[in-house]
Amino acid sequence: MINDIRFKGKRSVDWKDVREYLKEYVGEFYTIAATGDVIFIGSDLPKEYSGSKYTNSIKGTNAKAKANAATGIPEMIEIAVGKHFRENHEDKHKRDAKNGWYRYDSRFALPVYDDKGELERYNVFHASMLIRHSNDGKLYLYDVIDIKKKRATLSANKRLPDKKPISFREV
Repeated sequence: MINDIRFKGKRSVDWKDVREYLKEYVGEFYTIAATGDVIFIGSDLPKEYSGSKYTNSIKGTNAKAKANAATGIPEMIEIAVGKHFRENHEDKHKRDAKNGWYRYDSRFALPVYDDKGELERYNVFHASMLIRHSNDGKLYLYDVIDIKKKRATLSANKRLPDKKPISFREV
């Protein structure tokens, strides 16, 4: 769950701000709990995350979700599952993804507030994390794509059922 909504606004997302925020992660690494894979954050992530074809194609809720997902990248990596491999077929990635690509499935939730500023519900999003397998043998987060929204509602008394965190397996 991402409770710190850092990138908000009524109109479009300022992707330059997202890019600047992501630069703070460069040089860090995180481990995927399910596989033990270590995922590094390279200097290419901020530019790709904020300026990819996918990012430029999304609007509205999904664009704001991707922008705010940037604040939860460490946790999204740690809970990622469903590792699957794809060969590299693009000339532009011959050097940086020489060993191909991996995709992992992950998820995150963002709060939705009512007009009074009270928590109304959480929107739960599923996403694919695109990981490049570099010629140095390391795995690098390249982008977060294919963001899809699912909705998890709060109970009538505006608390999560049984005061437990949302179980994403049930959503």
